[in-house]
Amino acid sequence: MKLPLLPLLLLAGAALLPAHRAQAQEKPVLNSAPPGPPPVPPRPTETTPAPVPTPAPVPAPEPVREPSGYPAPQPSGDAPSGLDFPNRETTKAGGAEDKPPTKKFLYTNFGLGFSSNGGLNQFNISAAPAIGFRITDKFAIGPGISYAYSSFSLDDNAKRAGFALNSNGDKSIKSSNLGLKAFAQYIVYKEFFVHAEYEVTNAELIGFDPNDGYFKFKRTVTTPLAGIGYRSSLGQNSAVDIVGLYNFDNSLGSLYPGFVLRFSFLFNFGK
Repeated sequence: MKLPLLPLLLLAGAALLPAHRAQAQEKPVLNSAPPGPPPVPPRPTETTPAPVPTPAPVPAPEPVREPSGYPAPQPSGDAPSGLDFPNRETTKAGGAEDKPPTKKFLYTNFGLGFSSNGGLNQFNISAAPAIGFRITDKFAIGPGISYAYSSFSLDDNAKRAGFALNSNGDKSIKSSNLGLKAFAQYIVYKEFFVHAEYEVTNAELIGFDPNDGYFKFKRTVTTPLAGIGYRSSLGQNSAVDIVGLYNFDNSLGSLYPGFVLRFSFLFNFGK
C-alpha cells in the first residue's frame, strides 16, 4: 500500500504547480525605485499684441485763392518784390512824399520844456495853434497865436537848505503869456522837415533883486526858434509831428528853455 501512494502524491504536486505559478504572477509588484523629479509646469502661452491702427492722414488745407479780377503784384522800381507798404499810394497829409491834397491846413502844437539856470528851475507848457498855407508842395508858411505857462522854483539843494525865492517866502512863481507868431516849414526828405518860427509875446517874466529876491514883471518878449521834425501820417487829411526846437534867446527873461520838444497835429481843410 505504500508504493502506490508516492506516485499519486507526485502527480498531485505536478498538477498543482502551474496553478501556484499563475497566482504568483497575479500578485501586484511594489515599485521600490527612488522618486523622480517633479513634473515641469507648462509655459504660459504668449499672446501677440493687437496691431495699433494707423491714423488716417490729415489733408493739407487748400491755399486761399485770391478773387478773380485782382492781378498779382508785379515788381517795380519802387517795390522790387512786387509788394508795397500800406497807404504808399495815399497822399501824405503834409506833402511829405506826394502832392498834398489841399493848400491850407490847421497846425496846432503843444510844447513841454525844462531848464535850470543859476539854481533856478523853469518848467514850461505851451500851446500854439496856427493856419498854414502851402506856397509849394514842400514849403509852407502861416500865422498863429501862442500861450505859455511857466513855473519857476529853486533847485533841490536850495529847498533842503530852507531858502525861498523872495522875502515873501514864495517857493515858486507862476506866469502866463499870450502872443502872436509866424512860422515857416520846408520838407527836406520824405517825412523829415525843418521848422522855424518867430514869436512876439506879452509876457510875465521873472526878475531878481539882491534885497528882495525873485519877482514877477511884464514885458514884450521876442523868441526865435528853429529845429527839425518828423511827420507821421494818420490818413489823407491828418498827421502828427514831433519837433525839436532850439531857443536862440536862452536867457533868464526868455519864455522857453534852451530846448523845446513839441507834439504838433496837422489837419488839411479847404481846397
